[in-house]
Amino acid sequence: MTATFHPSDELLVAYGAGSLDEAAAVLIATHLALCPRCRVEIGRIEALGGVVIEDLPPTDLADDALDSILARLDTRPPPARPRYPVAEPSGLPAPLRDYLPGGVDALPWKRLAAGIEQAILLQARGIRARLLRIGAGIVVPEHGHGGMELTMVLQGGFTDLGTGYGRGDVAMADQQVVHSPMADGGETCLCLAVTDAPLKLTGLVGMLVNPFLDL
Repeated sequence: MTATFHPSDELLVAYGAGSLDEAAAVLIATHLALCPRCRVEIGRIEALGGVVIEDLPPTDLADDALDSILARLDTRPPPARPRYPVAEPSGLPAPLRDYLPGGVDALPWKRLAAGIEQAILLQARGIRARLLRIGAGIVVPEHGHGGMELTMVLQGGFTDLGTGYGRGDVAMADQQVVHSPMADGGETCLCLAVTDAPLKLTGLVGMLVNPFLDL
């Protein structure tokens, strides 16, 4: 199924420029494997970037340019940006599959609530990429966000604030959004979620259990 809900243009430009953190880059690369429209858009962004670089006027190097380059040789290079070979009709797209050598079932799943599990894939500087496994028809407890959340459907689907999301779709939420998504009936919903701040359960119960949940 071709994705209907796409990442923002800002995210695609940042991916094309190679400036996204690893967690967000994995999500965007995984989406691109499923979305022909966004693959075309990334091609345009990368081509435009090449034209801009070619048109830049030459500049003189700083006096300490050589010393600066030599100093960087001892630093660890940033992780390579995940690429996006076209996904098979079913199964995990390659950009994400590379992070799951043992498959989904081999991950250290942690129960968050009845019918809801998570497995952390990446974590650095407060940014997390996690898989969420939500049973068919299960409603996620109402929560808000301390920052930005990107959620991409890998299997099944869910409904959130009146909108349905299916395989390949990306939902975006920020600090203004308080919601309680519900997984579609029929099959387990598997999602890849990237957050740059913890989630916050709402209500009195949420205030009591937030400190004990790894969200």
